[in-house]
Amino acid sequence: MQLLHTMLRVGDMQRSIDFYTKVVGMDLLRTTERPDQKYDLAFVGFGGGNRNGQAEIELTCNYGVSDYDLGTAYGHIALGVDDVAETCERIRAAGGNVTREPGPVKGGNTVIAFVEDPDGYKVELIETGSREI
Repeated sequence: MQLLHTMLRVGDMQRSIDFYTKVVGMDLLRTTERPDQKYDLAFVGFGGGNRNGQAEIELTCNYGVSDYDLGTAYGHIALGVDDVAETCERIRAAGGNVTREPGPVKGGNTVIAFVEDPDGYKVELIETGSREI
């Protein structure tokens, strides 16, 4: 088995595509418009996504819905990065919201930070060289 994608419902498709591509640095892999079913899809990811063995994020925009209650079950998406501090600075410079500054995870040495996408979804940045497996 292979993890293919995680789906997030978004309130504004272009705003979310801009965040994940321009702020986070992912590629827009493909889009699908389904007007008869009243939703559009966009898939974003790194390194070509599924075709190159990478997981993707599916952004789903339901017509007529501009925001969602995130609830208490959702946690976060995690992205491995070479340098968490540099990545946070790049994200902040591009207009992104850093909600937890870079530093070690409580009780460990893995360097992490958190950013938030325009819909309020949390994205954890993990410095891969510091990661405890």
